[in-house]
Amino acid sequence: MKSTLLRQTLAGLRLLLVATVALGVAYPLAIWGISRIPVLQANAEGSQVVVDGRVVGSSRIGIDPVPADPAHDPYFHTRPSASAEGPLGPGDPSTTGGSNHGGANEELLAAVQERRAAIAAREGVAPERVPADAVTASASGVDPDISPAYADLQAPRVARVTGLPLDQVRRLIAESTTGGVISERVVNVTTLNVAVHQAR
Repeated sequence: MKSTLLRQTLAGLRLLLVATVALGVAYPLAIWGISRIPVLQANAEGSQVVVDGRVVGSSRIGIDPVPADPAHDPYFHTRPSASAEGPLGPGDPSTTGGSNHGGANEELLAAVQERRAAIAAREGVAPERVPADAVTASASGVDPDISPAYADLQAPRVARVTGLPLDQVRRLIAESTTGGVISERVVNVTTLNVAVHQAR
């Protein structure tokens, strides 16, 4: 009986030691090693956007910029966030997630109408020209991508405020646009705003 208990205890300790080495040392080292592969390293480090040696954001996280002077807004804006206090934000990037409102929810419909009116006023266009992604929150609330239509709607304002030619702003939009053959074409707002800032 004693020798059986001792054998089982030693077997358990050996298993604990092997599991600790395999799962606590070897596995984390293997994952770290894989993350150092050049094509994976940027994603593993958070897809950081670096300007002048400073990290200014992530190409995977969209944070709606807040202009110092809303009357002279030089930024492209992301989709609204469900975590935002007001209709257009900014949202809280530490709290992600959409709302559970269905398409017929009166609160959601009112928010969409309020967003449409605010964006139309900001861009100086008729409310009917505001695309759907501009007024509907993304599922995460931190989506960095907008449709080319929403980027194009914002281009004249950004050109006017920054002093850049409209053609150059549209070229920067095209350079920040990805997708198309299989996936939907989208514009990354983070990289686009950095490109506009550098062009100024």
